[in-house]
Amino acid sequence: MKVLVLLEHDNQELKKVNYHTLTAALALGSVDVLLCGEHCDAVIEQVKQLPRVEKAWIADSSVFTYQLAEAVAPVIAEVAKNYDYVLTAATTFGKNILPRAAALLDVSMISDVSKIESADTFTRPIYAGNVLATVSSQEKIKLLTIRTTAFPATKPILNTNLTIEKISFSVTNALSQFVSQELTVSDRPELTAARIVVSGGRGLKSAENFKLLEQLADSLGAAIGASRAAVDAGFVPNDYQVGQTGKVVAPDLYIAIGISGAIQHLAGMKDSKVIVAINSDPDAPIFQIADYGLVGDLFKLIPELQAELNKKCD
Repeated sequence: MKVLVLLEHDNQELKKVNYHTLTAALALGSVDVLLCGEHCDAVIEQVKQLPRVEKAWIADSSVFTYQLAEAVAPVIAEVAKNYDYVLTAATTFGKNILPRAAALLDVSMISDVSKIESADTFTRPIYAGNVLATVSSQEKIKLLTIRTTAFPATKPILNTNLTIEKISFSVTNALSQFVSQELTVSDRPELTAARIVVSGGRGLKSAENFKLLEQLADSLGAAIGASRAAVDAGFVPNDYQVGQTGKVVAPDLYIAIGISGAIQHLAGMKDSKVIVAINSDPDAPIFQIADYGLVGDLFKLIPELQAELNKKCD
């Protein structure tokens, strides 16, 4: 079986989700990758360290500067004709592009694959992760987005057998254009890759109070997350959101502060290895999945916790 993996990057660096997607791809067959971007030589050097990848298709053009779905999908549809599978991570990037490629190929796709049962059978979560569905696909080309928290990351190693081939396939995109983007710059770990995540919810009551979490996160070397309620209230930016409609995380330690535990939020973090919950409501749903729970006023408990961490650091 031949597998094509669409790589996610920012023209400077491969996203870590690619290494998890590659693990899933290698379980299906021989793997090639597709890279669309502009002036992405630095990324190509990293592609050369993807283990067991046989060929890298490189589409380098100004039309791919921002990797708009309307530009990238036709390239996938063209290259994928010679493959049995097309995979990419189940991120905003992948969920935006792959359905369009599936439409161009006239096939259905399967999203959020969390387990590969066989060559044509896959497991994916439904109902906000409360049910795991086993689905079978008889499509000639199977397009899958991969829930990366369900697969371990491959380790980079120099791949001396990799063949690089440039794509001259031209694309014109008259359907969409890039307007602008706002990036949150932080010295903290990336949310989806962090070993420790400290998340806050509506219980923090204001954006100003989120600073309590910032100090705690910095002491732990953690990333900061948030519930949708906190994001909708304007406490933090959208890219902090953890949950069904946000980012899916599976850190070693997840600390949920002032988060009640709505089903949509649990879908994005319940695979964390250790879950600690702090909430004033002893009946909050978050305590049903927490390994450790602390009932009380978070505005009293967080400073006490911070004081103990400061003692450890001194």
